[in-house]
Amino acid sequence: MLDGLTAVLTSFPPRSCAAFKVEPRGPGENGQPKELAVQRQNAAFPTPYRKTRTIQHRVTGAGRGLCLVAVAYQPFGKDPVTILWGSLCPALLARVLGTTAVAMEFAELIKTAKVENVQLSCPGLPPIKGTLCITSHHLLLSSQPGGNGEQSTVELWLLIRNVDAVEKSVQNLGWYQTSRTNSSHRETRIASSLGTITLKCKDLKVLQLEIPGMEECLNIASSTEALSSVGSVMMMYPFFYRPQSMKLKDGWQLYPLQHYYQQIASETSAWRLSCVNGDFTICSSYPPAVIVPAPVDDKVLKKAARFRQGGRFPVLSYYHKKNGTVMLRSSQPLIGPNRKRCQEDELLLSAVLDGGERGFIIDTRSAQAAKQARMMGGGTEPKSFYPHWKRLHRPLERGRPLQESFIKLVEACNDASLSMDRWLSKLEGSKWLAHVKAALSTACLAAQCMEREEACVLVHGAEGTDTTLLVTALAQVILDPDCRTLTGFQGLLEREWIEAGHPFHFRCAHSAYSHARLKQEAPIFLLFLDCVWQLGRQFPFSLQFNERLLLVLFEHTYASCYGTFLCNSEKERCLCEVKEKTHSLWSWLNQPSELKKHLNPLYTYNSLVIWPSVEPQSLQLWQGLFLRWIRSSQYLDEAWAEIQQLGTSCEDAPEGRAGRTLCHS
Repeated sequence: MLDGLTAVLTSFPPRSCAAFKVEPRGPGENGQPKELAVQRQNAAFPTPYRKTRTIQHRVTGAGRGLCLVAVAYQPFGKDPVTILWGSLCPALLARVLGTTAVAMEFAELIKTAKVENVQLSCPGLPPIKGTLCITSHHLLLSSQPGGNGEQSTVELWLLIRNVDAVEKSVQNLGWYQTSRTNSSHRETRIASSLGTITLKCKDLKVLQLEIPGMEECLNIASSTEALSSVGSVMMMYPFFYRPQSMKLKDGWQLYPLQHYYQQIASETSAWRLSCVNGDFTICSSYPPAVIVPAPVDDKVLKKAARFRQGGRFPVLSYYHKKNGTVMLRSSQPLIGPNRKRCQEDELLLSAVLDGGERGFIIDTRSAQAAKQARMMGGGTEPKSFYPHWKRLHRPLERGRPLQESFIKLVEACNDASLSMDRWLSKLEGSKWLAHVKAALSTACLAAQCMEREEACVLVHGAEGTDTTLLVTALAQVILDPDCRTLTGFQGLLEREWIEAGHPFHFRCAHSAYSHARLKQEAPIFLLFLDCVWQLGRQFPFSLQFNERLLLVLFEHTYASCYGTFLCNSEKERCLCEVKEKTHSLWSWLNQPSELKKHLNPLYTYNSLVIWPSVEPQSLQLWQGLFLRWIRSSQYLDEAWAEIQQLGTSCEDAPEGRAGRTLCHS
């Protein structure tokens, strides 16, 4: 059974050794067991067993040699079993053995795997009763079959990672049943219990499960909470998801930075592609390759990186073909209270400007916040050291204030008892639309500096991984018609969010419902999607993609079966081998059957810059997201379906926008 042993190791240290009992269950193909049940054993092998054979397999992983020992034992008079001992993550035994294994880590968390007669309720849909099953990554509810030989159907396929909060309540029920014996009546008290679990999901969906039995209810609730909060990236579902129609390497090389650089190189020779960060030692949050001024060599880049927080030295974000101006991004300079200076950093920024040109530095912090940062070792570029750069402060909220704004907005949307005045008051009190306005205004400022002032722009905040990317990405959507196409927008996300080092794993750990203490969560990327939706609403003919794409991106940043938004940086993705062991979201989205669902039937190529209005009457609540599971979108979906039918020559009408189905893979 273990002759073809192939070890798949994680970064677990060698001291994390354990022994596991593996029992075959059910016949399979070619004499291999169909399933293996894994149970933890003591590190010492059980004495009643006699050793029949030993297989040693030494491999190298995570920079060290690790050893896996498989020993087959046979109890006297019983079938043989296998003991695995070594520094191997038990959840990956399925890959090690080449068969389907019940991962011990997950199995220990599942206290009750199956419950009958569970009722599922969701706003806007009729209740459904069926059988609830819980697996390592999914909650499944299959409706009870009808009486005419109908097959049961799966009504719920919920990725447990999508669960943001679990709320439970148990109600004790009791009644008397009358029985008659020997002309006498006897009443018997019957006690029962009914538990209710409310699942609040990261995509803002709210589900309610009524489960018979207090113990079953508590077990399902605790198992769901535990499985939804598994912290290890390599334990998440993308590492186990294997659709037959897709290959692992598809989609990962669709938008390499080299292709974007070649577009710039065809226009100018002033920039070069540097691999100074090829081993991630210069900046852990930058990709291996970055675009920098051609006259600046790698030695200067290394010294400039030491002068920027996290090593995020200024790199090219966008080249404006119309007039040759550029937009750069970085983190804050480490000026400190002693007003340090770095000649290499000054040289790098001066190389961007030609002669007597001027540039603008857009700081996404307030002047007061930048001053306080200087007392902590950070700061901003002094005019005396950077005479050709003018500094502009446009404060944008991030971190806890933005997360709390998101929470308040969702609370207001879910409260159906509010009057119109009270609802408008809560909407304003959440300040979410104020954040949308500030983000669009700052992006417009960056675009105006390049388009109208014909000046180069440097954008940074503190770390340069949140509001900086928000501004640079939005400005490109405003300026560049190529970024408003479906493929161009995907390339923009890959270049300006994923490869640029936005910490998705930290920022999207929880959504608006979680009861956990806020740490590093912040809906920065959601704010970007909302701003793009505002652009699409104000310019309905200029974006090739529709609202459905934005909804899909929102869902997959918080919980996904694809690895595109996993981890916090390219370095972490390389260490976890995300591109080798998970599927790309772009590979699925670009399949013809999916592609047509995300196209805007009204799209017409618009080469002009789109300048959005940020007046209060121009910005609206994104109802397709925040009211998606509360208010029926049937008529709107039907209208869009008719528009798609009129706008295309397809015989079959395309489907409407993102629907309200509960089934997600």
